Amino acid sequence: MIRLARWITAMNQALFQAIKWLVFLIAALMLWEVVSRYSLSSPTSWAPELATLLFGPFFLLGGPHLLHLGGHVAVDVLSERASGKVAHTLTVLGLVLAAVFGAILLWFSLPLVWQAFEYRETSYSAWNPQIWPSKMALPLAAALLVLQSIADGIALLASPGDA
Repeated sequence: MIRLARWITAMNQALFQAIKWLVFLIAALMLWEVVSRYSLSSPTSWAPELATLLFGPFFLLGGPHLLHLGGHVAVDVLSERASGKVAHTLTVLGLVLAAVFGAILLWFSLPLVWQAFEYRETSYSAWNPQIWPSKMALPLAAALLVLQSIADGIALLASPGDA
């Protein structure tokens, strides 16, 4: 089980290492739009929309790795003061809540992505790209969040003395 947990964590870390570079592409797209609009007097219809469609996956797919790092915003009123078994229990409870949140998100987002794919939903803009690839990031990130919650839970339960 520990090997599986390590594999899930490594997969999420590798995805994060790949996806983090999207921020530079997003910045370049926005820079191109500003230069095109104000210096060349030729605004694009696609650059701001593509930046928006890329930002969703960028934001969402980093979440599972941030869960592992403890990088999410948290209210630490109880966990800061807790130690030993109480701190361990609060951490496990947090992971269970993250897994439940991810499962609910997965359950409700999959039909929306399938519908967007099935109907070839577009953004209805001047550029008009299909948007299911961007929408697919939500159930994928939710599934990875559930897996990372389980992996962290396995690692935590395997070494309760480290809590």
